[in-house]
Amino acid sequence: MPKHGKKYTDAAKKIDFTAQYEIKDALELVKQNASAKFDETVEVAFRLGVDPRHADQQIRGAVVLPNGTGKSRTVLVFAKGDKIKEAEEAGADFVGGPEMVTKIQEGWYGFDVAIATPDMMGVVGKIGRLLGPKGLMPNPKTGTVTMDVAKAIAEVKAGKIEYRVDKTGIIHAPIGKASFELEKLEENFKTLSDIIVKAKPAGQKGQYVKSVSVSSTMGPGVKINPLRIQ
Repeated sequence: MPKHGKKYTDAAKKIDFTAQYEIKDALELVKQNASAKFDETVEVAFRLGVDPRHADQQIRGAVVLPNGTGKSRTVLVFAKGDKIKEAEEAGADFVGGPEMVTKIQEGWYGFDVAIATPDMMGVVGKIGRLLGPKGLMPNPKTGTVTMDVAKAIAEVKAGKIEYRVDKTGIIHAPIGKASFELEKLEENFKTLSDIIVKAKPAGQKGQYVKSVSVSSTMGPGVKINPLRIQ
């Protein structure tokens, strides 16, 4: 059993781990229990009744949270020609082509999100094995392979997050900061949960959302009644 610090132990005493809370009550507990010296990220975990080994059950996408994530994100755009200027004017932090690929091959990862125009994917593909495991590979499914780079940059800067089911059937995603007003956290949560519910594969059998829990970076998880989001 891992040993937890006093703050975590004190926070855990306020939670009934056998209970499944209403969304608002769970988020309120998470906010109360976020006692670190920094503004903790509030995260949600959805355990789904899917088998990610099947292509049709590999749930993945992106959504713009209405109240953002509370974190500024650094954007790299792979582009050429007129799209370089468009990306720069739209607020991209880094823009380039093959020279950026070389930089990444040398170990540079000074960005949170990578966007690419379709005509650059041949170049970006050379570093797929580097970007893929880090979740940084541009992908049409998440809107990060597009000719409309200005829109893609604006969405990332506004609080767009990507979600993806892992091999154990769980989706982990941030929905804001502990300092957010309760209503804003709740709105972000519902926006994400609605998208995940709509993404239910046609071939999925049995209960789709098996469990949901929310937690802050350093705090214990609080279970939410999964029937409240289905």
